[in-house]
Amino acid sequence: MSKSSLQAFTRRRALQTAGAAALGGVIAGVGPAARAASQIAKQPSGPLGFNNGPAAGMDEVPLKRLYGKAPAGLNGVLYRNGPGHFTRGGTALGHWFDGDGLIRAFRINEDGARLSARFVDTPKRRRDERAGAFVTTGFGTAGDPDAGLRHADDANAANTSLLMVQDRLWALWEAGSPFVVDPDNLETEGAKTLRADLAHMPFSAHPKIEPDGRIWNFGLSFGETRAFLWRLSPNGAVEATALLNLPRAAYVHDWAMTRTKLILPLAPWIAEGDLPPYVARLRWRPEKGMKALVIDKDDFGNRRIYDLPAGFLFHTGGASEDPDGVIRFDACVADAPTLDAVDGARIVRGESMVRPEPVAATITLRPNGDASLVKTPFTAEFPQTAGGGRDRLFAATQGASAPQSSYRFNALMAIDWRRDDRAVFDCGSDILIEEHLFVSDPARRIGGWLVGTGVNLKEAATELYVFDSEQLEDGPLAAWRAPLPLPLGFHGVWRA
Repeated sequence: MSKSSLQAFTRRRALQTAGAAALGGVIAGVGPAARAASQIAKQPSGPLGFNNGPAAGMDEVPLKRLYGKAPAGLNGVLYRNGPGHFTRGGTALGHWFDGDGLIRAFRINEDGARLSARFVDTPKRRRDERAGAFVTTGFGTAGDPDAGLRHADDANAANTSLLMVQDRLWALWEAGSPFVVDPDNLETEGAKTLRADLAHMPFSAHPKIEPDGRIWNFGLSFGETRAFLWRLSPNGAVEATALLNLPRAAYVHDWAMTRTKLILPLAPWIAEGDLPPYVARLRWRPEKGMKALVIDKDDFGNRRIYDLPAGFLFHTGGASEDPDGVIRFDACVADAPTLDAVDGARIVRGESMVRPEPVAATITLRPNGDASLVKTPFTAEFPQTAGGGRDRLFAATQGASAPQSSYRFNALMAIDWRRDDRAVFDCGSDILIEEHLFVSDPARRIGGWLVGTGVNLKEAATELYVFDSEQLEDGPLAAWRAPLPLPLGFHGVWRA
């Protein structure tokens, strides 16, 4: 295992920051940047990372270059989505997952990096804005029972992930339709009805993409024991659907896909009763264990359920299927739910708490019905893979200097399963690290870059980083700083 020296990184950052300033790598166009910074100052205060984003969004501004430059071949846009509004009318949201979706576009090329941002214009956001309060029921926010919600998309925050479909961005939530966004100006075009008779059907935040661009996804309404299965063409047209009966009303956020199979992991976090909001209905039942529902891609009726030890997961990593039918997939697994009704509210308020931490793990499903869950000791969240395979896992983790914060990810990790090797870069106690996407390098047969963001607590600013995926422990190749701290986001997509 190799690990970076935080002191060496700090010295390198100081030297290269000075060099960048000497080369003119400072913010050009102070006017827009200053206006962006003033927008955030007008928002209600909150802990950094859970502060309100600028209500009117941000017009594009250049980022300050701290050091380095974009590698040759890295030219595109990192789009990120996540909750961006947490306090309104003197009250706070009941859960991190309920903040309105704020899309950020980080445009990177050889000349530097630029940032723009815009909230997704949803009925939920408009309703809450008019009321001056959080009246819409959400995952963990009770709302007002008289708010007049007609269907799932009236509560859709469009705040979790993004999917690029042809020349449009789809902003994804967990239990409703995609919202279509213009990738250039980030303006919202409206909810996407995938087929007239399937309006408002759930389309989850973690679609899986085939090498040919075909899109698979599931949809699960909160508290249901049936899931909806989607198969779309690369241009977003519906090719096939199915309704799946589930063995329990489990909360499911992510899933896995191999060459021939779809896998839904069903943790024993189960909806019982009908209390609002939804998270108040969830009960942790470890005695029931975890289950995995496996569906054949070519025959949706060919399904099998595997029994596993109890564990909770939000996210899966890569998945593989051996010629003999053995399925393996990686996941970030905790001993219990990590953001329940209590901690989901505490994290928004920045309160200290002790909660289960997810670790990198591998789940194996065998044709004879045996199944196993093997955990590593390494904290991990927001997993990514290189090209969709299982050889390597990239994830946010906790370094030795993890901050004393409700959000404790401050390092990046790469696990090479083939070599049983791990590399870590600790960003320091001032950095809250977010998801980093793997972007392949067209000039290399293997390898590429990890591109992502973090919140610098000391500088009160969001930062953008580029790492070499094969030399993670050496630290970022390049870094830029925004003129303000944006809220911590969830997931994103890269557009070359």
